[in-house]
Amino acid sequence: MKDVHIAVGVLAITVNAVAVLGGGWLWRSGRNAGWFWRVLRAGQALVVLQAALGGVLLALGKKPGHLHVLYGLLPLLISFLAEMFRASSAQMVLDQHGHLDAQAVAKLPEEEQRGLVVAIMQRELAVMTLAALVIVVLLLRAAQTAG
Repeated sequence: MKDVHIAVGVLAITVNAVAVLGGGWLWRSGRNAGWFWRVLRAGQALVVLQAALGGVLLALGKKPGHLHVLYGLLPLLISFLAEMFRASSAQMVLDQHGHLDAQAVAKLPEEEQRGLVVAIMQRELAVMTLAALVIVVLLLRAAQTAG
């Protein structure tokens, strides 16, 4: 079971690192791509699986260091908080541009609407890429503190 926990941990770090690199490249180039979101979601799923496997190991009597548990669980919290920030990205962009809601945006010329959509997508991409970076760092620290 410990070997599976280690393997899933390595995979979680790798997939989230791919999300960081891909998200950074997409953000810098002003693009968005469906593959990024699939990689990101796979990384999040691996974090959940990793935490669940850690829980099983705890239930089986394995005693990791307290820091290992902390660094292993914080990625779950980071994912949750990032999703909250991502969900509020649209309203933040609308507020920055002085628009009350989507109905106000619908009254704008199509080119301005597209600009706002791109700004929202860029904000969401940045939030989730930064979250993936924090998760990679935390998972690496968890690996370093493993007993």
